[in-house]
Amino acid sequence: MALIKAMGIETEYGIAVRHAADFDPVAASTMVVNSYKGRDPRRSATWNYEEESPLMDARGFMSEVVNPDAGADDEAAPAVNDILTNGGRYYVDHAHPEYCTPECSNARDLVIYDKAGELILEMSCRLAEQMLEEPRELAIYKNNSDGKGHSYGCHENYLVDRKTPFQSIVDGFTPFLVTRQVFAGAGKVGAENGGAHADFQIAQRSDFFETEVGLSTMVDRPIINTRDEPHADEKLYRRFHVIVGDANMSEFATYLKAGTAAITLQMIEDGLIRDQFKMREPVSAMRAVSRDLDFERDYAMEHMRRLSAIDIQRRYQRLAEQYVVDRRNVDQRHEVNADVVRQWGNTLDLLESDASQLDRRLDWVIKRSWLTAYRDRYDLEWTNHRMRMLDLQYHDIRPRAGIFYRLQKAGRIDRIISQEEAIHAISNPPLDTRAYFRGTCLKRFPEAVHAASWNSLIFDTNERDLRMIPMLHPLRGTRTMVGEMLQQSETPTQLLEYIESKSKVNP
Repeated sequence: MALIKAMGIETEYGIAVRHAADFDPVAASTMVVNSYKGRDPRRSATWNYEEESPLMDARGFMSEVVNPDAGADDEAAPAVNDILTNGGRYYVDHAHPEYCTPECSNARDLVIYDKAGELILEMSCRLAEQMLEEPRELAIYKNNSDGKGHSYGCHENYLVDRKTPFQSIVDGFTPFLVTRQVFAGAGKVGAENGGAHADFQIAQRSDFFETEVGLSTMVDRPIINTRDEPHADEKLYRRFHVIVGDANMSEFATYLKAGTAAITLQMIEDGLIRDQFKMREPVSAMRAVSRDLDFERDYAMEHMRRLSAIDIQRRYQRLAEQYVVDRRNVDQRHEVNADVVRQWGNTLDLLESDASQLDRRLDWVIKRSWLTAYRDRYDLEWTNHRMRMLDLQYHDIRPRAGIFYRLQKAGRIDRIISQEEAIHAISNPPLDTRAYFRGTCLKRFPEAVHAASWNSLIFDTNERDLRMIPMLHPLRGTRTMVGEMLQQSETPTQLLEYIESKSKVNP
């Protein structure tokens, strides 16, 4: 039986300092993250890099190649890391501020915590601006390209059963990812990385993928990433790391992107999807799908006739319809999954009949509609520099500057969640994953948490040696499981004693 999909999103944000000729993105990113971290000087926990292994490959070996995206410099890391009370992480990755959501148990919660990240970034910028000697304006963009050939990622992570052969994931998930962009793409003016000319395309990241399977996320980017860093019990779990997705502004697009991926991985685990949708040339198809705005192209398949991107997605969706019904008595988030499958089907129907009907829901459709209207009004070519500028402005997270947020304020965007839910999620963790234990401990005992990682907390109570509490199961440590224990513990010492006594009873 497939695992419930604990999931999360890591988003690298673009950053700019307006009217600054000597702009340094690393320094700016560091200032932004530290300005947010400095709000509560009691929280001084560092990130525990000792538990990370970014060079382990899911194909069964340790990579000998130094991976340029392997992680931050350990010496600098404490100054540019903030472990959040919502259970997530906020830090500097290369030249970008990066926000990682806490582990969530379903797509709707993931939307909430993803949007909380945007609020955290916006708040950070305003705090950082107050630290600048000269009046300067910081701008943060939730996008995937600087327009100069450099791409930065929005990575998804899904809990997968270790017993599932990795090749089964490669065979079953690749066609899904290649064609998922029809509803998950963020839209893009032009092309990059040697891609064929395009006035406008569906996805921002598609031009940057050059191989089918591999470890790197920055060089020779693969459709299927093989990093085997579970952040959990490695004997039981795998963290499947998805790097092909765009950073979405639309809540609906994020909801579908994550929800459909989680259900598809469950179907692969249960053997419902094997290699029946295998594509012959997925890398070239990745770029072609992004340019096929009317879904007229079809693609060579291994075991059947040629199919369009919509046809491939529809075959996954039809399997999912019955699958979620069959799991309704064993999946605690059946209601969310059933809605994801229903919205998946409705979206494919609208894309096939008239994609413009989704101009309140899908980023690429919203963006294309707005840009087309602007282009027609001022009689501009797609290659005009203003079109690229407005493309970027769509992703500006400042409420009064970003096109997306101006459209949302005008009532022209459909929402999945309430603003109150996103605000609450800034400082409060999900209740039904281990993020609850992590976030609550950081909130209640900020001075006692010495270090943290996704799968452990290290306490320093000044009364004994450092004590590590393992958190190897992403769906444990929930409010139901540990809420009473945390409530009864008035000090970190009491909490540790409580945990120690429980571990003796249940070793």
